Amino acid sequence: MDIAFEHRQSAHCENGVISNLLNHQGITLSEPMVFGIGSGLFFVYLPFIKVNFAPGFSYRPMPGSIFRKLARRLGIKVIHQRFSSPEKAQAVLDEKLAQGIPVGLQVGVYNLTYFPDEYRFHFNAHNLVVYGKEADGYLISDPVMDYTTKLTETELQRVRFAKGALPPKGHLYYLERLPERLDLENAVRKGIRQTCNDMLAPVPIVGVRAMKWVARNIRKWPQTIGVKKTNHYLGQLVRMQEEIGTGGGGFRFIYAAFLQEASALLNNDALAKRSEEMTAIGDAWRDFALDISRIYKNRKSGNDVYEKLSEQLMELAEREKQFFKALKNDI
Repeated sequence: MDIAFEHRQSAHCENGVISNLLNHQGITLSEPMVFGIGSGLFFVYLPFIKVNFAPGFSYRPMPGSIFRKLARRLGIKVIHQRFSSPEKAQAVLDEKLAQGIPVGLQVGVYNLTYFPDEYRFHFNAHNLVVYGKEADGYLISDPVMDYTTKLTETELQRVRFAKGALPPKGHLYYLERLPERLDLENAVRKGIRQTCNDMLAPVPIVGVRAMKWVARNIRKWPQTIGVKKTNHYLGQLVRMQEEIGTGGGGFRFIYAAFLQEASALLNNDALAKRSEEMTAIGDAWRDFALDISRIYKNRKSGNDVYEKLSEQLMELAEREKQFFKALKNDI
């Protein structure tokens, strides 16, 4: 069972899986276009959920959300299934492969044997494509890798049923039906509006308000939980930004590329200007991550380092607040 599937590397796993599955069906959408239509730019702070003994931070929506939104906006039917039984999960996967259908999977990262050790930790929202099966295992197209690889039945089962936060429960998905025509213009507008609404949401755990909440806490944490625990929390924040897919800065660069494409598609020059602004914001996120890493590695210390980090994140939140207000008016 070996499907003629074209593997193409991408910056972020879910975008890459979507783009590659669509490409297999003859629909060419760039990774930025997938990301933008699927409203992939996000920020959420979940202090009541612990991941690796630190609060939950995420720069992306829930796993599968980008694909579901893109499919709904373009009229693509995608089948999603989860399982309580590993045996049933494998049987359905094998059935689809036998039908010549490449299958997307949500998996845990920790036991992905082809990942470098430094990237293997407990994170259960990674995506990849299985495009065939041979005697010694399954053929894997992981879009964050520059080559295809394999996993044995045991290895694949382990990552499909990883334990911990956001357990994948064997989650698989595949394309079932495509529309006769893609209305990209309307889908782009809907994607932008959703992102603006998400980032400007009037709740404390989502969007720019969540960013400001984290900024205030960075100022407080050294006194309330101690420096060691604060640095652990900051390490988690920067890990989610820089190591999970592309995170904060990288996602903003992808979104800037999306706005550039959208500007040409919609003949809207204002979006090209917003693209430049978002690139600058992405640069500021990278500076923020660099400053955190220096503190985490004890290369930068002092009583004011946390105050400065707090100010940096507060400024980023305000910049994004003004950005998304302007973008919403543009569209």
